[in-house]
Amino acid sequence: MSIQWFPGHMHLTKKAITARVKDGIDVVIELLDARAPGSSANPLLAQLTQGKPALKVLNKQDLADPARTELWLAHYNSLPETQALGLDASITAPAQRLITACRALAPLRGGMAKPMRVLICGIPNVGKSTLINTLVGKRAAKTGDEPGITKLEQRIALASDFYLYDTPGMLWPKITIEKGGYNLAATGAVGRNALDEELVAVELLATLRRDYAGQVEARYKLTDTTALNDEELLAAIGRKRGAVLGGGKIHLQKAAEIVIHDYRNGILGRITLETPEEFLVWAAEAAIAEAVRQERKARKGRRAAVPSSVGENESAESDESSDDFFTSDGADGVDEPVDN
Repeated sequence: MSIQWFPGHMHLTKKAITARVKDGIDVVIELLDARAPGSSANPLLAQLTQGKPALKVLNKQDLADPARTELWLAHYNSLPETQALGLDASITAPAQRLITACRALAPLRGGMAKPMRVLICGIPNVGKSTLINTLVGKRAAKTGDEPGITKLEQRIALASDFYLYDTPGMLWPKITIEKGGYNLAATGAVGRNALDEELVAVELLATLRRDYAGQVEARYKLTDTTALNDEELLAAIGRKRGAVLGGGKIHLQKAAEIVIHDYRNGILGRITLETPEEFLVWAAEAAIAEAVRQERKARKGRRAAVPSSVGENESAESDESSDDFFTSDGADGVDEPVDN
């Protein structure tokens, strides 16, 4: 299963970002989820803002593994024209670091003649609106616990010569890194109409039992989970938490909701789902798989263009349809996880 979610308002966000960059932007702030700093980095945003200095902000660091946060900060700080810092958007003092970091990335901008123009972007439910309200000191942006709250671009003056342009949360049309898609779903960046929560919970447990088994066992009062596979672990959690139907059958959907809720709210502890090394491997594997897929698709197209027989043409069409990714985009304007 490949998780995809790119509803209509995200197309509009893409156009808005393109127009804003054309009008002039000095720095791009990208808010990343500190629990999945690679998976939450938007390749479409990187393409639209190519050549602009970037400030990567690992938000929600209070929910993430501190050691892994340091690894990710080192990774992003090693990139050209890029700075990175960790942040908990509810804390006022660290939020002010953004202004200083942006001025360092664009030292020739500032003053009334050349005010700083900063674009702030991020995936849905990454905490962007909460951060902006913290920076401004008042409720300038709507917040919530479902993705897709912000729908229009906003211009916010953080100082007399510092303008922040806020855009709605945006994913990208095709998530090719399958594990990254599941991580996005686990953190709450994908609308519920575009995912199977049981599958997401099973994938999440596969990661948690590998890197944070003790925290899972402590939370659900389980012992010796090594003998269980991921599906059995989900069932065991459901049994412990009372997600049981008539006849003793485990309510797996309810069990999945419990696991996902506990993870998102930090009840399982401070957890990061990926390291830089892991994500780079996933990205390389996905790039190879996509290249193979595109070559296979092109080969079928060439074969279909000059069919030797009706049977061969029908076979090509059948093969082509079977090569499509599973996509669940959700209806335009239907938004279901959190704070943009």
